[in-house]
Amino acid sequence: MSTRICIEASPAVQRQAGMGRYASGLIDGLLSTHPDGDYAIAYNNRASANLPPPLRKMPRYSFMLSNKPWRLRTALTHFGGPPMDASFSGVALYHSTGHLLPRFRRVRTVFTLHDLIPLLLPQYHRPLNRIFFRQMFPRFLQRADAIIAVSENTKNDAISLLGINPESITVIPEGISPSFRTAANEKHLAAVRAAYGLPETFILCVSTIEPRKNHTTLLRAFEMLHPLHPNVALVLAGNRGWLYRGFLDELQNSPVRHHVRLLGKVPETDLPALLSAATVFAFPSRYEGFGLPPLEAMACGTPVVCSNSSSLPEVVGDAVILCEPGNASAWEKEMTRLLRHKDMRQQLVARGRSRAATYTWDSAALATRSVYERVLAL
Repeated sequence: MSTRICIEASPAVQRQAGMGRYASGLIDGLLSTHPDGDYAIAYNNRASANLPPPLRKMPRYSFMLSNKPWRLRTALTHFGGPPMDASFSGVALYHSTGHLLPRFRRVRTVFTLHDLIPLLLPQYHRPLNRIFFRQMFPRFLQRADAIIAVSENTKNDAISLLGINPESITVIPEGISPSFRTAANEKHLAAVRAAYGLPETFILCVSTIEPRKNHTTLLRAFEMLHPLHPNVALVLAGNRGWLYRGFLDELQNSPVRHHVRLLGKVPETDLPALLSAATVFAFPSRYEGFGLPPLEAMACGTPVVCSNSSSLPEVVGDAVILCEPGNASAWEKEMTRLLRHKDMRQQLVARGRSRAATYTWDSAALATRSVYERVLAL
């Protein structure tokens, strides 16, 4: 009897921000903690497959579908088409790490639920994305043999919004890549600052630029902060997402526009050093399913100011300063305190490193492996 476990790697292959980091980290953890396991990967090969290591050496199953779940062929394949067992010959269990779950007759399934934000905050998502989450997405959760939620908050959202049986959901937090735990030396930090043209002191936010991520509140806070700290820069790293132009228009009309740096997407190789070089990390997101960037900053030894919404307090604990996402005055006050008081920064750094150390991909993989074994025994 086959025990091969196939993990969807499409988010990692397509370099999607949050889900891609999840898929890569989980696969790394599974290979590390269970090296003799019979693992394979599946990915959408519609775009050119740029497989990150160590995925290149794993058995592969690929398919040619749009990565837009609302496209007709994709919807028909997952809902109206025949079961896809024949395309996954030898697979006993399929783990979806993205937003789609193929139809199977005999293959067992596990589905990772990252968030239900399109249902909770539809104004922050495209109309077709809202339709998908309202009409199609719940069927994947009902179809799965087991569900992994990345936080208790996300689990509770699934129960309250969709009536999912709590016993079918296991909460397994995400992990942090070991690359964020390596202390960068001062020479490396100086090189990163020079490469990006950054001053000695700066506030950093790593996040896709889109309304839900709430860069507007951070900009307003920085406008209040800057007159007393004219040598401090605000640095924004991340892709431009949906409806990003609204924020860019606000920035263009801001009195502090010349002190705000837009770096775009920063390569993974530079991100740990960039986080370590920042004086303060700010994460004003209005809603998250988990919230990895604050943890990565904490692991890099950077004090964090973070929204007190959704899963974030659960994830970061008492190792950060929490603020209401829409209260720019509170953000200005707390960031100013951190800029002025080195002892406060050092306290948060110590608590942050300790908290971040509890989130590893090996731990997530061991817990996920337990879910696989339970499902395979059904």
